[in-house]
Amino acid sequence: MDVTIKPIARMQSDFSTKFGIPRQSGLVQELRSTIVFEPEYRNDDALRGIEDFSHLWIIWQFSEAVRDGWSPTVRPPRLGGNTRMGVFATRSPFRPNNLGLSCVKLLGVEHTAEHGTVLHVGGADLMDGTPIFDIKPYIPYSDSHPDALGGFTDTAGDFLLEVNFPDELLKKLPQDKRDAAIGVLSHDPRPSYQRKPGRVYGLTFAGFDIRFAVEGDILTVIEVL
Repeated sequence: MDVTIKPIARMQSDFSTKFGIPRQSGLVQELRSTIVFEPEYRNDDALRGIEDFSHLWIIWQFSEAVRDGWSPTVRPPRLGGNTRMGVFATRSPFRPNNLGLSCVKLLGVEHTAEHGTVLHVGGADLMDGTPIFDIKPYIPYSDSHPDALGGFTDTAGDFLLEVNFPDELLKKLPQDKRDAAIGVLSHDPRPSYQRKPGRVYGLTFAGFDIRFAVEGDILTVIEVL
């Protein structure tokens, strides 16, 4: 049987495109986003007690990855985009229902005149406008598993780069966006299959176009527009 689910909220974030979004939530804690509820769900009673939790689970849709049909295997970026793994053994957006799961830090609950009560969160890996289907509290005693195995992600290595962001360019960004921008760049926004030295890439972040190139393990920002 088919099941219909409705978005209860949408994410407001600094990412207007998919390019540069961290590969998982929590990688860049400096990122700041806001969950804005749909009018039907702007009911403060539904959020009663949520401020007592430090982290939340968000169930959302890879809205830019919806397509007809599905494939049982995908090519994870962590493996260079060439090795195929089972779709249910990955967090690929290209899955039957295009659902994503993210853990974010709850930074604050704010009552606003325009959108009712909103949730400010940190470390989200969602594009601006992403539909959110559910929000659940993160419960440490059951959700944390220190002995968990990470499968192929344990051996795929990391993508961390040293970021050279010249001061005169960094100052073009609002002060409260600078650490987040550096954090995003340090996790290497380039597709795993594109590693051509000297190629200039453009990251749209917080309304700015950040142009950069990578040589070895050093990412250098060339221009901010």
